[in-house]
Amino acid sequence: MGNSLGTTSAMWREQLPALGQTMRLLLIDHPGHGDAVSTNAAAQPPPDHAAGDRSGGEATANQHTDQPPPDASADQPSGEAAAKRSAAQPPLNGSTDQPGGEPGFTPHSIDQLGRRALGILDEAGVERAHFLGLSLGGMVGMWLAANAPERVDRLAVCCTTAYFGTPEPWRQRAAAVRADGMASIAEAVVARWVRPGYDRSWLIDMLSAIDAEGYAACCDALAELDLRPALPSITAPTLVVAGDADAATPVEHARAIADGIPNARLATVPGAHLAPLESPDAVTPLLVEHFTSVRRQVLGDAHVDRAQAATTPFTADFQDFIGRYAWGDIWTRPGLDRRTRSAITLAMLATLQHEDELAMHVRAALRNGLTVEEIKEVLLQVAVYAGVPTANRAFRIADQVLSTLDTS
Repeated sequence: MGNSLGTTSAMWREQLPALGQTMRLLLIDHPGHGDAVSTNAAAQPPPDHAAGDRSGGEATANQHTDQPPPDASADQPSGEAAAKRSAAQPPLNGSTDQPGGEPGFTPHSIDQLGRRALGILDEAGVERAHFLGLSLGGMVGMWLAANAPERVDRLAVCCTTAYFGTPEPWRQRAAAVRADGMASIAEAVVARWVRPGYDRSWLIDMLSAIDAEGYAACCDALAELDLRPALPSITAPTLVVAGDADAATPVEHARAIADGIPNARLATVPGAHLAPLESPDAVTPLLVEHFTSVRRQVLGDAHVDRAQAATTPFTADFQDFIGRYAWGDIWTRPGLDRRTRSAITLAMLATLQHEDELAMHVRAALRNGLTVEEIKEVLLQVAVYAGVPTANRAFRIADQVLSTLDTS
């Protein structure tokens, strides 16, 4: 979880209980924010993280000493590494950027902040995770999803942008806090975070306590931000949340992100820049469903969105039945991994000649990690035990689906 500029992980206080029920949480503070260290030293940037490199970085997670670091959940199928965590485990605080007593490093670009986040994941032992970020945290999340796609399972970005287009305001703000400290901007900045009527006092205190150099360095990063070219390369299923009263990153910015990331979903909720704080009843269920819905993870967001949009009062009870029993009870059982369940489902749908459902589950099987060769083997098995004509129909349907997809 990545925070907004000028905040600590306290900004997620409305979401932490619900998300922590099913996931182990790694909270990442930006340099100079919360417990994260920031220096003005002329340090070298972290080393490149090539795909598959897990050698560490310029950041380390400040873990609770009585809890082991989360792992990649080798006993769970791909995509579930960030889920199924015990709520009894406290969140990890990925807050320090001084591994092994090395000098602190203050990033001045989104690229450097992204590599710092990779280092935190490395040090925490997290191979693959869901990522949730707001504003600057969302920008780091998009960078991760584009540059280290093997590390990000599902992505949610809130009240953020891929491009501001006007660097000078950020440079002016960086200069102001370096000259006059955080208190000089606190009230004006917080006024844009929440709508009138929300208690701003604790937010002003939080922003005032941020290290000025760490904040200014993040402003330097925002001045140079342009993630627009990276958006089409993001393959992680993505939820984009926008606050309808957000003056810092208006809804148009969220729409541009949703349009740029293939198959991304856009949800607009009541609230200003810290909409998750102002509207937890709207935001939290969106995040919980996005990160924990097995139905979405298996069938894809587009299919589930169509099914929900087509639900009528007459079919609502049936949709609820399917959601609770098929996706809530059976597909989440620990006895079989998702690859095995997909193989079994393909065989049964082919045998029963349920053609529409078979096509849907060929796509799901690929999403669950089955290869084209493994799908072929399943259908050959059907030919032996359910008959050649049945398998012939199944091969035809599967071939039609596979021909429309990039399976290279």
